[in-house]
Amino acid sequence: MHEQAARLSDVVAIPVTPFTDGAIDLATLRSVLDRMLDAGVRVLTPNGNTGEFYALRPDERLDVVRTVATHANGRALIVAGIGFDTDTAIADGLAAAAVGAEMVMIHQPVHPYISRAGWIDYHATIADALSKMGVVLYVRNPWVDGAMIAELAERCPNVVGVKYAIADPVMFARVRSAAPQLAWIAGLAEPYALSYFAHGATGFTSGLVCVNPALSLDLLSALQAGDTATARELTESIREFEELRALDSNANNVSVIKEALFQLGVSSRAVRPPSAEVDAATAAHVSRILTAWAANHELHASADLAASA
Repeated sequence: MHEQAARLSDVVAIPVTPFTDGAIDLATLRSVLDRMLDAGVRVLTPNGNTGEFYALRPDERLDVVRTVATHANGRALIVAGIGFDTDTAIADGLAAAAVGAEMVMIHQPVHPYISRAGWIDYHATIADALSKMGVVLYVRNPWVDGAMIAELAERCPNVVGVKYAIADPVMFARVRSAAPQLAWIAGLAEPYALSYFAHGATGFTSGLVCVNPALSLDLLSALQAGDTATARELTESIREFEELRALDSNANNVSVIKEALFQLGVSSRAVRPPSAEVDAATAAHVSRILTAWAANHELHASADLAASA
């Protein structure tokens, strides 16, 4: 495995982007980062989907990367999310490198018509322009096969990892086998980590880690130790929270995390359209989950859970 790829064999944390009165709240972002860094998180992806990437302006995306890189101050690998058209992705990547990011994650192309050759060319154009940075692919479409990824990796040596976000462990195993030298990250977070590790993944992404970093890191330790019994137990303790996020085609994916952080006294509930804050029933469900988690992990709440819900 490439030296840079090995650093991705970890919990790849996707920080939320806090908002206050409609603007990014960088002070609160630093508080969210401290929760993770102090717990031992070593990989951060600012401007991921949990960070509401598609709702941020270019200047805001740079502010987020700069804040994360500066605040981490060498304690974590910074993998900046980039995307949109190739020029925008390259500009964001170069700007991210200038403020301390070592890698980029290219969000899946946003286009209704994508060919195999076009998919490869899109990523190669960006990777070639960012030749001094490691590149992680974000694969969400099942028609992206192993041959495409292997061809791209051969063409661009700085492609070092794949965030694979398709709910099919068998397909994952088949696609991974075409380019086993890359770091393969379970891109559907904790619920799929156990099954994907069984097929060769060495890391997993997480938004939940913003709320309960110890739980995510404990799961990583169990997976790395081959302790499947503990990994199953931890995965089950995560299940309700992740199911809330996944309801209605992931409508509340970010909102549930922000609700939990609000109840812990860390951040506001605010999200940007097309997301929306959770309803009262979901907020109450989040409160029950946090109370259960607090029995086993220090959540560092600034107020009583029941009072802040």
